[in-house]
Amino acid sequence: MIDHDRSVFLSMVMDYPVPVPHMGPKVWRKRGEAQNPRCLKSSVKFPQSVMVWGAMSSAGVGPLCFLRSKVNATVYQEVLEHFMLPAADQLYGDADFIFQQNLTPAHSAKATSTWFKDHGIPVLNWSANSPDLNPIENLWGIVKRKMQYARPNNAEELKATIRATQALITPEQCHRLIDSMPHSIAVVIQAKGAPTKY
Repeated sequence: MIDHDRSVFLSMVMDYPVPVPHMGPKVWRKRGEAQNPRCLKSSVKFPQSVMVWGAMSSAGVGPLCFLRSKVNATVYQEVLEHFMLPAADQLYGDADFIFQQNLTPAHSAKATSTWFKDHGIPVLNWSANSPDLNPIENLWGIVKRKMQYARPNNAEELKATIRATQALITPEQCHRLIDSMPHSIAVVIQAKGAPTKY
């Protein structure tokens, strides 16, 4: 059995869209005004978004890494090298830990497995079809709720908002989220994999 309070270091990549302003009130127009600029509202078909990697343990959160491209094995290994390893030093010191990640292709790539072996970091076995039980999912939910009234206008403002909001997460919140894992797992087992509130 894994001691979730001390040893599991959880990570995840999230995609945050830049909020699109509400479309505003309906416009009444007269015949012939269909193309009048006063009667038109622009729309955003493909809103900007920010992809961010983050990690947590029961001791708190690690630094964020904003990603500029899709995450392939090479990009992911750079994130591990430059963000995960320093975060692990900060949160664990010399203590042992087990790294948890989901099973996206970049995470399960042979080169990534080799990277973990070369660095002596054990990886928690995680089912590809598991329910979303990773406590960091709940952490991202907390961050999103805290950001619900923020109105960044572009990707850079969104990054600043995410950084500032994540900085408000306390080690106590992280500890509570990780401490809830045994109960969440028991509920999923009792439900035989059917949907639960977790």
